[in-house]
Amino acid sequence: MKTLSIGFVGAGFNTNFHLQSLLQVRDCTVGGVASRTLKSAQKSADLANSLGLGPAKAFATVEEMAADSSIDAIWINSPNDSRVAVMESIVAGNRKRNKKLLGIACEKPLARNLAEARQLVAMVEAENIPTGYLENQVFAPTVVRGKDVIWRRAVPLTGRPYLARAAEEHCGPHSPWFWQGAVQGGGVMNDMMCHSVETARFLLTEPGACRSSLRVLSVQAQIASLKWTRPQYVQELKDTYGPEVDYSKAPSEDFARCTITFEDEAGRRLIAEATTSWAFVGAGLRLSFELLGPEYSMRSNSLETGLEAFFSRRVQGESGEDLVEKQNAEQGVMPIVADEASAYGYAAENRHMVQCFLHGTTPELTFADGAEVVRLLMAAYRSAELERAVSMDDPVLEDFQPAVARGCWQPKA
Repeated sequence: MKTLSIGFVGAGFNTNFHLQSLLQVRDCTVGGVASRTLKSAQKSADLANSLGLGPAKAFATVEEMAADSSIDAIWINSPNDSRVAVMESIVAGNRKRNKKLLGIACEKPLARNLAEARQLVAMVEAENIPTGYLENQVFAPTVVRGKDVIWRRAVPLTGRPYLARAAEEHCGPHSPWFWQGAVQGGGVMNDMMCHSVETARFLLTEPGACRSSLRVLSVQAQIASLKWTRPQYVQELKDTYGPEVDYSKAPSEDFARCTITFEDEAGRRLIAEATTSWAFVGAGLRLSFELLGPEYSMRSNSLETGLEAFFSRRVQGESGEDLVEKQNAEQGVMPIVADEASAYGYAAENRHMVQCFLHGTTPELTFADGAEVVRLLMAAYRSAELERAVSMDDPVLEDFQPAVARGCWQPKA
């Protein structure tokens, strides 16, 4: 095959980022979109067509799209609580085809908990369909280039890195389901720590080696509600998203930090530190990464863009996110991310997945990797609840559901 026709499940903010990134990806088209409503699917299909990525059409159901022979692969971008049902529909559609799907890619996190992640892995393995785990920050140009320079120039002379830090911070999600623990599977830890722990692990892993070359010894984490359970912000959430988002009754954490201790193949201790927040008020989304070793360090900050604008008080207009995702101001000095789809890793991620599915090679990240990230997240939630470090060998993790996801978490005053 020369081109891969992609069908998207979900028509929200994330799908639009993927569509923008595909302008930089060869050998693919957008064949369709399926969403919870035909209207929203049509909106994203229209966007794909306006970008010259089509011909794309809206499908009434996921099964219908998966069964359509014009679709070669599917990207799952739907809300976390739908993942198992979506996969069941894809499997049902795939069984109606003369030739099976070439691949299924799924956005982070793979699932709300480890039990659901195992279900997804089992379903695709039974169908023998190649998979890809969509973790864009691992493909961010600054991360990839930074790792390459450190491991190629510094490590051979002075030794491997021993500490990686990764953080993602912004003022809060776009859609109501992200704020609902039962739907999303937790709060900011489930939503964004999946990025940070996997990127830190990627930076610490020797190029060409499997992620399993680093053995997890322990996970220690903390969660808190620093902003969104204050009365004025509880009301703001209700006013913005409706009564289903009520943080006076069912809050989610808006801050999380996690420390993972690894052991490499030589028995050396390595540490990954990850921090995530929905309580960060700055120019907008901030991604930061560091890698440190015996005689070197590397750092990256997505808000240090090399491009900025200044607007005086007389420049007034409607608020938006045209300069940077989660933009928090319309005046003053503001950084501009010139190409967010590329800077955040979406373009390189999709380029990789498209070529792997077209040529029948295994992506760098598969559903199995996504399940391992979920296992790390469940260990982090359990650690936060127990207020101590936990082992990845803890059998409780297999069926563990965070208190936030069960609606019974109450932050400390």
